[in-house]
Amino acid sequence: MGEALFARIAKERAPLLSLWFDAALEGYARDTASFLKDRRDPFANPVGHHTRRGLERLFDELVGAMDMEAVTQALDPILRIRAVQHLTPARAVEFLFRFKRILSERFGAAPRSAEAAGLLFELHERIDRMVLAAFDVYMACREQVMELKANEMRQRTFRAFQRAGLVRPEHEKAPEADGE
Repeated sequence: MGEALFARIAKERAPLLSLWFDAALEGYARDTASFLKDRRDPFANPVGHHTRRGLERLFDELVGAMDMEAVTQALDPILRIRAVQHLTPARAVEFLFRFKRILSERFGAAPRSAEAAGLLFELHERIDRMVLAAFDVYMACREQVMELKANEMRQRTFRAFQRAGLVRPEHEKAPEADGE
């Protein structure tokens, strides 16, 4: 049987990607999901475009070399968007778990041989590694979002203090005494 499972999955790339894309959109409101699915123009629909492209790259890594650097690069735009949308970590990465369900429904959850069981285990392990990488990417993106918000709040506060005359800009500060 060898790599038969991975080859079978690779052969069904287009329909599996379509199902996975639909599953990735399940967390969105119906109107939003419909827009993201139907609009193919990357400029009119950057969220749908980045999600679709990221899933394609993840699929290729899943059935291919499973280069974790490539996986991380594929996950980044998807999770960067989800981090800005303030999804919980679980909701942000659940599209990866949904692909396990899709694969199980499509190829059967019960392997018929020890070799097939080993391949199925490897497939699930690869998806689990993607989930762990996704969580790291998502958390790094959320940290960036929080840092940007904190910086913006500091800037607003400083400008408010300036307008109130409570602080002076750097160039207007009084020179310090020499201590003589």
